[in-house]
Amino acid sequence: MATFPVINLEKLNGEERAATMEQIKDACENWGFFQLLNHGIPHDFLDTVERLTKEHYKKCMEQRFKELVASKALEGLQAEVTDMDWESTFFLRHLPESNMPEIPDLTHEYREVMKEFALKLEKLAEELLDLLCENLGLEKGYLKMAFHGTRGPTFGTKVSNYPPCPTPDKIKGLRAHTDAGGIILLFQDAQVSGLQLLKDGEWVDVPPMRHSIVINLGDQLEVITNGKYKSVEHRVIAQTNGARMSIASFYNPGSDAVIHPAPALVEKEEEENQLYPKFVFEDYMKLYAGLKFQAKEPRFEAMKARETTLPVATA
Repeated sequence: MATFPVINLEKLNGEERAATMEQIKDACENWGFFQLLNHGIPHDFLDTVERLTKEHYKKCMEQRFKELVASKALEGLQAEVTDMDWESTFFLRHLPESNMPEIPDLTHEYREVMKEFALKLEKLAEELLDLLCENLGLEKGYLKMAFHGTRGPTFGTKVSNYPPCPTPDKIKGLRAHTDAGGIILLFQDAQVSGLQLLKDGEWVDVPPMRHSIVINLGDQLEVITNGKYKSVEHRVIAQTNGARMSIASFYNPGSDAVIHPAPALVEKEEEENQLYPKFVFEDYMKLYAGLKFQAKEPRFEAMKARETTLPVATA
């Protein structure tokens, strides 16, 4: 099987630019995932994010997770559990407005570091969207504008820890799903693996790689690219040894953004019978909330069935 794509962003600045853009194109078309090296976020800063995240889990989340495991009788599972995940999480919202001040238990240092991390990731997400535009033959800035809505994009971070699990064959760290949103930037544990994606009917490990950022594409990019790029099913396997850290940041459309295939990517003969629907992002998210762990195709069909005459952005 082909090797998981690893892309060195530094090579965009030299003679290997064309080959690197081709690597990104291949990863988007055939994997829906890739791993970035030399992405511009300093290694020592990532080390600080990791240290503070693991300290916060130990101090504020670990005991709560143990109590949850006890209350749900998850310790010695005999049968498979399919309605919950073996993970401890909290959510940070950055755009359109931050919820950081409302999150309890965060130290001042951790709060400030995560604010800075969000700014660095937002910049990286927008750079990547423009690289995707270039590969797709879309005008620079098209994807950013498609996500914009009236208040700009929605951007948030899910901070997760996957503690050691005594019965990983009975419960997933996170059940299989595609991501609903736009482009996802993941900073994951360099030691403990667990993330897998579905490729050609087989589950493939996303290898932990120190100081890398893993990128994956969400459902909205599949719609906007008219299926040229696909969102890909992925899951987290619980591990018996070692706690796995995962910090996933979601650069998504604004809640009122109207999402539809880019006209430049729709073939003439498709215009009357478009594969993908046109919808308001918030409506898709309401549907996704109840169907996250099911196939994406019925979600697209449901949105198509309720399609109304929505304005098409000309950007």
